[in-house]
Amino acid sequence: MSKNPKIGLEGLLRPEDSILVLIDHQPYQFTNLNSHEPTIIINNVIGLAKSAKVFNVPTILTTVIEERGGYIIKGLQDVFPDQKPINRTFINTWEDPNVTDVVKKSGRKQLILAALYTEICLAMPAIQALGEGYEVFIVTDASGGVTAEAHDMAVRRMVQAGAVPINWMAVLAEWQRDWARAETSAGVSDITLEHGGASAVALAWELQLLATTPPVTSGGH
Repeated sequence: MSKNPKIGLEGLLRPEDSILVLIDHQPYQFTNLNSHEPTIIINNVIGLAKSAKVFNVPTILTTVIEERGGYIIKGLQDVFPDQKPINRTFINTWEDPNVTDVVKKSGRKQLILAALYTEICLAMPAIQALGEGYEVFIVTDASGGVTAEAHDMAVRRMVQAGAVPINWMAVLAEWQRDWARAETSAGVSDITLEHGGASAVALAWELQLLATTPPVTSGGH
């Protein structure tokens, strides 16, 4: 029986086997992003990048023709201030050896991708990398398309090809896996508080309750 890499414990993400590629989160792409509220994508991709940093997951930043399309968004660059994004002419990131050589050199096979646009700059490398034997995870809420239909059809196409759809907080949770891993749990909490939306509100409330001294009652009352 052939092994299915998508099921069992081995089907979950592991920091030591993961590599993250963030593709074309640039001003030009955001101007025609209509599948999501742009603010949500900005929040989510920055949260994803910070998660990778906490878990020491190698992260590649890449742009396409940044001299016309604009530099990568500031919030994302600020997570990796010393890293210059790889600027491409290839629409398909996976055809640029400046990107793929870094991935190959890492030896990691769990490839996590997020991109603008889903139907073009995410679909192309995802489908090609699947053909090369990578386990491809597409972060759908840190990616977006020109329409909701374009995003949805692209995700369906990639899933049909073998990619695993996932959201950014699920990536974070799978990397953490166990709250006893104290070396990263504080970082996970910080990222959740800053980028977790309603989860941030719930966590802040929990922290408030944990920090509150229960009222002292007098005997018999």
